[in-house]
Amino acid sequence: MQTEQFQLHAEIEYNHWWFVARRRIMRRLVLCVLPPQSETMVIDIGCGTGANVAALSADYACLGIDTSPEAIALARQRFPRVKFFVGRAPEALGELVKEARLFLLMDVLEHVADDFAMLSQLLAAAAPEALFFITVPAGEALWSVHDESFGHCRRYDPRRLERLWADLPVRTRLMSYFSARTYPIVRLVRFWNRIRHRSVGRCGTDFWLPAAPLNRLLTAFFVGEGRRLEQVLLGRKRGYRAGSSLVAIVERQDGPLMPRTRPPDVAPDRHCPKENNPFCLFSLNQPTSADTLTCQ
Repeated sequence: MQTEQFQLHAEIEYNHWWFVARRRIMRRLVLCVLPPQSETMVIDIGCGTGANVAALSADYACLGIDTSPEAIALARQRFPRVKFFVGRAPEALGELVKEARLFLLMDVLEHVADDFAMLSQLLAAAAPEALFFITVPAGEALWSVHDESFGHCRRYDPRRLERLWADLPVRTRLMSYFSARTYPIVRLVRFWNRIRHRSVGRCGTDFWLPAAPLNRLLTAFFVGEGRRLEQVLLGRKRGYRAGSSLVAIVERQDGPLMPRTRPPDVAPDRHCPKENNPFCLFSLNQPTSADTLTCQ
């Protein structure tokens, strides 16, 4: 993301219905799979301005890492109880990566040109039984100026997301669409955006803070999805069949795991060319993981 988007996040994520409801759903699901203990470490990869991991700081030992110094400065200012680092995971985490019981990857993978390389590097570095809480935007039909402003490389469907850990020692604990109740609204807004070639919100995004009564209504409407997703996690219900996002919880199993790049049978992304992409910040050239290009 760019400076304007980070500042917008810091300004509205306390109160905006989408951020508030997503944090509450995330916290509900995390507490379901990881008993709260003050010494249990949770690491937020690509933590941005810090609100997601801070929502867990009363129950776990929390740490956030992001490649943006601007985002980390805002996070440290707003959440002094949480440790934040500027750096690239897993390298910058050192031995802490083996101590983590849970990694958050909330709306991160869509920014990465080789998402296979990024996730497999993290899985390879993590200890067995470590959990990964993953959210990504869903549905190519929803692509709009909003995605371009945030430097997204793709929107996912369940098959494309699960392909990231297929054939690896990984157990899928949860896979479902979410932001399902508001999906018709989002689809309408995105359709209108494509016609106008512009976003409805600030800084090239679709984020704007509605009037307080509407904001509370949308928060309650969205956060209600948490009950069903918990039942999906417990194997009692099926996941949502459509939504503007996907949520997954996967568990690293015991066994060898080597980092890998995008397989040749996976189609290239339409939206993240390596040339002339202002969001692509660096490339990794490692003997074990080949080349990966990260977009923020």
